[in-house]
Amino acid sequence: MLAAAGCQSGDNGILNLGFGKKDPTAPPPPQDPKVLASQLNAYCPRVTVRDGTAFFNTYVNEVQKPKPKLKKTGDAAADAAAQAAADAAAATPPDDSARIIYQASISDVTRDCSRADGQLTMKIAVAGKIVPGPKFTPGTITMPIRTAVMHGTDVLYSQIHHYQVQVTDPSVATQFVFTDSNVVVPAPTAQDYQAYAGYDETAPKATTDKPRKKTHRKKTAATN
Repeated sequence: MLAAAGCQSGDNGILNLGFGKKDPTAPPPPQDPKVLASQLNAYCPRVTVRDGTAFFNTYVNEVQKPKPKLKKTGDAAADAAAQAAADAAAATPPDDSARIIYQASISDVTRDCSRADGQLTMKIAVAGKIVPGPKFTPGTITMPIRTAVMHGTDVLYSQIHHYQVQVTDPSVATQFVFTDSNVVVPAPTAQDYQAYAGYDETAPKATTDKPRKKTHRKKTAATN
């Protein structure tokens, strides 16, 4: 019976272990899709804003007030309740909305690509707005915007930009457009690049080196 079943399976193509003939009516196996050269030349990696990088808030630094010292009343239960209430009040996070200098957000991203000499050059544009907060004063603000291009887990390009915007009217939102035109990476051989843009709050702040004042030392007469 097993031998007969084996012959039947090889003849009708239901169970083909390589010993029987292939069924001429069976459809051919699907082939891996190949990217045409024209499609690859027109390929421009998509730009994505990662979660948590679309917003950037700044706050004023406030001096933390020392905890008030509780006077002992002699009643252990009352003293314990008062201490617990004080600890709970100290542990409650403060309302940060009153300390906001400004809130910045990214509303749209786009890109443009060109190829030359085996390299891909991208222009990544970021559009957004700045909303002044209660502690805002007119002037120039600096936003840390990072642009990057990845190939899997490999970082092909990553740059932080301390982008400055002049905000003069604290009563309305200010629109801005930032463009990074210097994104240069090796030309891709497949459509598997990924570009990113967003705020990077971990980036070091831009500092301006102030000229040091020269100190003049008084010369003293040498004595023998």
